[in-house]
Amino acid sequence: MKKVELLAPAGNYEALMGAFAAGADAVYLGGNAFGARAYADNFSKEEIIDGIHFAHMLDKRIYLTVNTLVKEKELPELYDFLLPFYENGLDGAIIQDLGVLSFIKKNFPRMERHVSTQMTVTGKYGAKLLKEEGAARIVPARELSLEEIRAIKEAVDIEIESFVHGAMCYCYSGQCLFSSILGGRSGNRGRCAQPCRLPYRIENGKEQYPLSMKDMCTITILPELIEAGIDSFKIEGRMKKPEYAAGVTAIYRKYIDMYYENPAGYRVSDEDLEFLRKLYIRSDIQEGYYHMHNGREMITLHSPAYAGSDDALLAGIRETYIDKKIQIPVSAHAVLKEDEPATYTLSWDGIVATAKGDDVQKAKRQPLSGDKIKEQLCKSGNTFFSITSFSLDADDDIFMPVAALNQLRRTALEKLKIMIHMRNMDNFCKRTDFAKKQNDYYGVDSCAARRRKNGLAEAAYIPVSESERLKRKRDVQLHVLVGSEEQAEAAVSCGVSRIFVDKVTLSKQFITRILQWKKESGCEFYLAFPQIVRKKDEKNLTELYEALESQAFDGALIRNLETLSFLKDKMTNKPLVYDNCMYTFNREAYHFFSKNASEIYLPLELNKFECQDIFYGIGCRREDFVMKSGLSAVVYGRIPMMISANCLKKTSGTCNGKCGYVAMKDRYQKEFPVYSDCRYCYNIIYNSVPLSLHKVYCEQIKKGNLWSCRLDFTVETKEETTAVIEYFKKLKKGYSEPFYKEFTTGHVKRGVE
Repeated sequence: MKKVELLAPAGNYEALMGAFAAGADAVYLGGNAFGARAYADNFSKEEIIDGIHFAHMLDKRIYLTVNTLVKEKELPELYDFLLPFYENGLDGAIIQDLGVLSFIKKNFPRMERHVSTQMTVTGKYGAKLLKEEGAARIVPARELSLEEIRAIKEAVDIEIESFVHGAMCYCYSGQCLFSSILGGRSGNRGRCAQPCRLPYRIENGKEQYPLSMKDMCTITILPELIEAGIDSFKIEGRMKKPEYAAGVTAIYRKYIDMYYENPAGYRVSDEDLEFLRKLYIRSDIQEGYYHMHNGREMITLHSPAYAGSDDALLAGIRETYIDKKIQIPVSAHAVLKEDEPATYTLSWDGIVATAKGDDVQKAKRQPLSGDKIKEQLCKSGNTFFSITSFSLDADDDIFMPVAALNQLRRTALEKLKIMIHMRNMDNFCKRTDFAKKQNDYYGVDSCAARRRKNGLAEAAYIPVSESERLKRKRDVQLHVLVGSEEQAEAAVSCGVSRIFVDKVTLSKQFITRILQWKKESGCEFYLAFPQIVRKKDEKNLTELYEALESQAFDGALIRNLETLSFLKDKMTNKPLVYDNCMYTFNREAYHFFSKNASEIYLPLELNKFECQDIFYGIGCRREDFVMKSGLSAVVYGRIPMMISANCLKKTSGTCNGKCGYVAMKDRYQKEFPVYSDCRYCYNIIYNSVPLSLHKVYCEQIKKGNLWSCRLDFTVETKEETTAVIEYFKKLKKGYSEPFYKEFTTGHVKRGVE
């Protein structure tokens, strides 16, 4: 049986060494950019390279987090950022952005690509799509059950990495805009301000912490996780102390080994559970979603604060795993013969490194003793090595300066390090089927030459000419998304060209109405598929597909990879529109999506200039400017801030099993409508005020860049829906202020860091 990998977090170099000392098989860490923990200490370039070399000496692995959404102008920086790690044998990159997945595939083809939990993989269809795009491993959504993980593993031959311990997000990872919209700190860019840890009121209930999840601890169900086919157990915590990473790793190492030695005798001691409870735990521990879809017992209703860690416990962990430096035991042999160059040979695991130094002299006064020679040559300083066996073949009455002995030792140690690294690189090349022409790998090419070879040179950044822009100009269409039959009726009456139907039960009566409206108005109807699709929803997904293929619907709105892959397999010929949660932050992502999309909605976290980068391509060749799919934008509507498997109705004890809205108020008495979708069992928390980009809409009418602009309706009445549509229709004739007073312009001006 292949043994499961134990993957530990490291926020700094001390945590890295502590995790390896505690028994981690691999460590994931972030550099000084592109990681989803912007406020962690993170690693310098030199520390990451040293970490890779040391990990490989121990037959362990290093994975680098590149798990943020990357703007178009940042892609050249990403190339320079990754290059030195690629050249030194980085074992894998953890990726959120589909554009980055494509970018790394093109520019660093032998780098293993792991899909972050930020990509919200919820089933076999999404996993299959990502494997086809070259992903070697997926980190599925933390909300999945063991049954769902097992189903993915059985259906798709891909590695699965799952979280087993640490903090839990309330929202499906990658689907949270709460911190971004309210505070400008984007979780998709590694800067989450954790609004889920703040107090709220549900309806008129008392103030509590209904969005704050208890921490996960799966040590008691670890055998079930192994037997479900999970390949890597991931511990959360790059923002936490090195003592946390080492301590938690040590406990999971103990019990993983215990399971493989004696599965029938597996039992977790009360002492070890208490040990974990004392290590940076919020409120109390629970087993995550592996056996539970949601529930009040998963929430820290009364306080989201971390319990204090025991100082004596932390001191013991530090002494055991962190202060004791890990070094590789090396055998040494020195030969010092008069009038001959001194030689020093170091041996480890079949690798032999010999260094030659200055000629050995005859002693004029005080000869070198064997003890003095051993003292100087057995030092290892800050290297990865410890000389544990030493032999000496030396003449009597010889002399060498201490400085010459020290240089001989340093040369031998450095040569051994290089030889070990070269063997590790050979193994890495074999593992990745890399060509034996190692010159291409070891950095013979300069960075600038590699950029030119891969089409990333500055000379390739050609702006679009004015004539090309004019060719694109077209009449901007006004589309709407509705969440009720009344809103749909209002939209038809206002004469919009397309209606996206969302949240509405597709009864025979409603389908008949759609067919009648289409006949009378000529309006297109597109079916909006759900935000999240899970294994339990496959029957619903099939029913939606059958509805899509009927005469009632002209196309579909897609919001996740699971639906995209499902419809791709069905080979539907209806147009597919990708919503703004299918993040198109850069042109690489645009090209990825445009293979199947007729239209793509711009993400809500880019400002208007960053959106223009996607239109006009600051980093692409001229032939790439041809757009296969139209780009569109939402210009009105309440932004979905969180999508959660947990249920506020259930948490507050008001669940009635029916779809509908409840109100959530924050400490400033702002009211956020929360939609409980009981068909798919998730909650959507919407912003307290609608987005309204009426000025941008007027600009785009003049420029004609956008394919369409969309108005999204959630809690609006039929009358309010009509009023908003009529207002935006009038904007085609000239600008006027909106009749509604409260709104946000989102990130259209400021963007996110």
